[in-house]
Amino acid sequence: MAATPTVAQGAPGIPARWTSSAKSGVGTALSAASRVWFTISHGILNEIYYPRLDSACTRDLGLIVIGPGGAFSEEKRDARHEIASFEDGVPSYSLTNTATDGSWRIEKRIVTDPKCPALLQEIAFTPLNGSAADYRVYALLAPHLVNAGMGNTAWVGEHKGKPVLFASGRGVSLALASSLSWGACSAGYVGFSDGWQQLRKDGHLDPACQRAEDGNVALTGEIGFSTKAAKALLALGFGATPEEAADNAAASLKRGYEPVAKSYVQNWRKWQDSLLPLDRHAASGLNSYRVSTAVLAAHRSFAVPGAAVASLSIPWGFSKGDDDLGGYHLVWPRDLIETAGGFLAAGDTAEALSILAYLRSIQQPDGHWPQNAWLDGSAYWPGIQMDECAFPLLLADALRRAGHLSNMALAAFMPMIERAASYVVRNGPVTGEDRWEEDAGYSPFTLAVEISALLAAADMFDSCSKHEPANYLRETADCWNDQIERWTYVTGTALCTDTGVEGYYVRIAPPDVSGAASPRDGFVPIKNRPLGDTNRPAEAIVSPDALALARFGLRAADDPRILDTLKVIDATLCCGLPQGPVWYRYTGDGYGEHEDGAPFDGTGRGRAWPLLVGERAHYELAAGRKDEAARLLETFEASAGEGGLLPEQVWDGPDMPERELRRGAPSGSAMPLVWAHSEHIKLLRSLRDGAVFDMPPQGVKRYIEDRTVSPLRIWRFNNKIRTMPSGKVLRVELSARGVVHWTTDKWLTVQDSKTAENAFGVHLVDLPVDDIPPGNAIVFTFFWPDTGRWENVDFSVGIDPTTSQ
Repeated sequence: MAATPTVAQGAPGIPARWTSSAKSGVGTALSAASRVWFTISHGILNEIYYPRLDSACTRDLGLIVIGPGGAFSEEKRDARHEIASFEDGVPSYSLTNTATDGSWRIEKRIVTDPKCPALLQEIAFTPLNGSAADYRVYALLAPHLVNAGMGNTAWVGEHKGKPVLFASGRGVSLALASSLSWGACSAGYVGFSDGWQQLRKDGHLDPACQRAEDGNVALTGEIGFSTKAAKALLALGFGATPEEAADNAAASLKRGYEPVAKSYVQNWRKWQDSLLPLDRHAASGLNSYRVSTAVLAAHRSFAVPGAAVASLSIPWGFSKGDDDLGGYHLVWPRDLIETAGGFLAAGDTAEALSILAYLRSIQQPDGHWPQNAWLDGSAYWPGIQMDECAFPLLLADALRRAGHLSNMALAAFMPMIERAASYVVRNGPVTGEDRWEEDAGYSPFTLAVEISALLAAADMFDSCSKHEPANYLRETADCWNDQIERWTYVTGTALCTDTGVEGYYVRIAPPDVSGAASPRDGFVPIKNRPLGDTNRPAEAIVSPDALALARFGLRAADDPRILDTLKVIDATLCCGLPQGPVWYRYTGDGYGEHEDGAPFDGTGRGRAWPLLVGERAHYELAAGRKDEAARLLETFEASAGEGGLLPEQVWDGPDMPERELRRGAPSGSAMPLVWAHSEHIKLLRSLRDGAVFDMPPQGVKRYIEDRTVSPLRIWRFNNKIRTMPSGKVLRVELSARGVVHWTTDKWLTVQDSKTAENAFGVHLVDLPVDDIPPGNAIVFTFFWPDTGRWENVDFSVGIDPTTSQ
């Protein structure tokens, strides 16, 4: 390394930013020795992850071309981009970037080395005007080590006598080496002394800029292309130290591109060959099934088996800085279980089992799972989403029913299952946040997952001869199922009149509060909207989430309430795009670009979600309309971006080329969304089977075929019901031993009923009030024997003549 490197000017650089989330490719070697994941957009490498899937270490790595007369051009901004994978299901890519002025062409092939943490990029530079001597080509690398663009140090150094570009930060180092000798090189601060600024201004690099410390830094090196050397191999190595990173880069260079690529491709072929043959070529010509399976596999961890992140992207990353540490490269338990379903549908049972084991390892002591987490299980956001706490029960049962979880294997998971079932049954049915990370209350989607999960857990308890807790889970599920309409179904609203229906399910209803006669009469705060434009009546907000009631088998697809809700959804949330109908998440959603195309910045307007096309196709299949489901599959696939990757959202406004927004094409949100690719795989499997692949059978049998009705209503401190139908028993559930002191005649007579503790630590007692006539009320308070005190507050539950609660 240089003895006295010159430090660049302009420290610490401009505030760091990430880059485009609209990826056209993602990839990794299927090897625990590699530990490198990469993403591509605009013809160049974007975020590269090392040593873990949740640790982004670069912003981007692209090329700058200085042409005749000092003409400056950049391949990501000044070229037309084409991308092709090597073969179906192998996420290694050939990129062709042709200058928009026709002066040059760059062809690249990209793989990661299965034998060490390094990425290889074979680059061929072809002048289309003039000769090689007229051009200088520079590699520009922006290190963002361990999820941060600030606080990095970059320098121009040597490794074993050869020049190498280095960067370090937060205990990780990278080294960029070239098979052709580097020419002029520099290390500078972004926005002031980085290579882009120097080349743009002067056409040359400043030899004084050899080191940039503790800031937003960039490395630039001239690749030694010539008439005789039109092809170069760049190796980006990673390690805990600069020396280790350089050793890995040098070792990969020595192996050479072809042997590394051969090993990379063989690993992927072997895995793809193990899957079910659900192959399908979309209208784009891509094998959409193999694209989706590759996306799932490229988002899983090898260091932490069973872990997979939601997306190797940061939504609207070009507008985000170091304050957005996680982006979407975090584990969401819900997304992870959807991913497990995709693996299971494709025939990779081992990976689904691995995901279940990983979930067991990160379950919290009280039984819940974090809203989202780093790979080691440490929570990132603090919310509680009850569907995420219930989904693991459905995954375990799906594996059991398919014969992949023997009784012996199930026994090993029972502690996890017991804790999860206990958490759901004690803390539901209200969720702290719905599946869109936002509102608390009664969500049809969350209710469907919770109820289905309790029934699934009951079957698993029975298989382990734990019949009493199994019965309690079913009793609770029945009680909650009976009240779905009371909580979330409205009639006689303005929207009913406008759409010509009797009623519909709302997106979410707030928890029971004294200010509303029932939850559905309350108000819901819509997130991501400007101050003063948030609260809306629950009855005014609808969502395709209601279709979960049919997807999870709690309501028949032809239930009149579902059919009416579909009419409202299609009248208010369906967006006609060039590829077909795509749906919004819910009325008034603010999570998306602004009307002028500016990126989401805490407020915006929600755009259409291709994922919801897949969910709608599953509903159509459940309703017996296979042809319609197949048509929607085409719409789903046509929503993909370049390379076949499915985005979180697609743009629904007029074309805005200056913002790279085209109607019906991916917006600036996350791409790929692994959840969407999982839904795609499950839809292909469902269409092949002629039935919804992941529909739990318990609800279908219990509520659609047998029409089971609960004899109970449950009161608890986290779900204080205020009314109940006549003819029901009132079950009081407490978290500690208690005596219910109660009356049905305004304290003229009083009864005391002691609670008993069940297997889940719930202290409960059933009050025999099923013969109390409508119009009366049960009034009660509590005495707590363990502390010798009274509650000193009276609670009341009125007897209502209606039976639809």
